[in-house]
Amino acid sequence: MIALVSPGQVVAETARLRLHAMSDRDDADVALMLELLNDPAFIRHIADRGVRTLEQARDYLRNGALRSYAEHGFGMYAIERTDTGALIGNCGLVRREGLDGPDLGYALLPGHAGHGFAHEAAQAVIADASDRLGITCLRAIVNPDNAPSIGLLQKLGFEFDKMIVLPHVAHPLDLFHLHLSTEAAA
Repeated sequence: MIALVSPGQVVAETARLRLHAMSDRDDADVALMLELLNDPAFIRHIADRGVRTLEQARDYLRNGALRSYAEHGFGMYAIERTDTGALIGNCGLVRREGLDGPDLGYALLPGHAGHGFAHEAAQAVIADASDRLGITCLRAIVNPDNAPSIGLLQKLGFEFDKMIVLPHVAHPLDLFHLHLSTEAAA
């Protein structure tokens, strides 16, 4: 049986970060999503979700992360710096149409990339996937021109699988995979 997460629950902690399940009732989580979804890098490398207001961001959380927590026991989590309490991005797992398993996703607000935060958060999510969820293989998709994200996936141990086209995505993506074991989660 999958251990479900509830909004606000801390899912993982690292030396510098705390990852918590987001809530549509937490104004800071809603503001984080609005800012992330409108970041030009997010729009370029992930997608323009058309979310422009706090209420739209609240609905986006309800229909995305919150639904995923209830259905799958995982989703995207807010990344919080433990030293400042600032929310700096999100990282987690997504069940995506067209993929045969959960995939790792992450996005950081401008100014927080290049400091190892995405790597640290992703390692915590991978450990949770193996330890709590018992997942044995993760996927990751990335735009072929997103060299920093590809580099991060490779640093995490992901291997290129193939180019794919997913439903509702207009262009081909690189598909990566990572086989999990007790050593991978350590």
